[in-house]
Amino acid sequence: MIPSCAETGLEARLRGRLGVFTLDVALTLPPRGITALVGPSGAGKTSVLRCLAGLSRLPGALVVDGEIWQDERRFLPPHRRPIGMVFQDASLLSHLSVTDNLRYGQRRTRAPLATDFDEIVALLGLEVLLGRSTTHLSGGERQRVALGRALLSQPRLLLMDEPLSSLDADSKAEILPYLERLHRTLAIPVLYVSHDADEVRRLADRRLEMRAGRIVTKATDMRATADVQRAAAARRLAGMDPASLSRLALAALLAGLDPA
Repeated sequence: MIPSCAETGLEARLRGRLGVFTLDVALTLPPRGITALVGPSGAGKTSVLRCLAGLSRLPGALVVDGEIWQDERRFLPPHRRPIGMVFQDASLLSHLSVTDNLRYGQRRTRAPLATDFDEIVALLGLEVLLGRSTTHLSGGERQRVALGRALLSQPRLLLMDEPLSSLDADSKAEILPYLERLHRTLAIPVLYVSHDADEVRRLADRRLEMRAGRIVTKATDMRATADVQRAAAARRLAGMDPASLSRLALAALLAGLDPA
């Protein structure tokens, strides 16, 4: 089964300077679901992820699943934080096969193997790639392997930093259905940084916006917003005559939308 982060999720309060940049963030994540962190370049989104991973250190507190990872007396180093990380660059080990890259994720953890190798392989559609070299994978395939490796490390928190930004349109279209499937299955907090509004609408449960080192909005419930938008669209469609509906359907098909 996919690991669970019980019921407490994540709570963080971090404040301080990183070089010339000041970060002042209070962050709460629910125990499961994808929280999108958005904002302009230089807002501090990647800095937040680095602090949560222990790669950068600021004064403050971090509690995950009821366990203190950081407070005024302690600081859990990065290698002791059960975190999965996926970046723009998949950073696969080029001298290892796809299978060995995935197994490398399993070997990194000291926790019992709650995540089944075959389950992750099936979930991400990696069966046909297992024996291949990572140097002959498409961009979307590389990111799927990187995500599988992260999940097989038994994380209690998954951090994703612009994981699709380096992909072309075809590679994005290839991997998004796998991310949607993962979203329905994963039972740990996920913090997902992206500049792509459509990507956020498609994947995220909640949305937070950062500017100048601070989170400037309350969490927006993306699923509730989508429900309201669908209801409004249904009301508009109900008032259309058959000729208008036909023109709308034709425009959707020409735009590449699949009614199924």
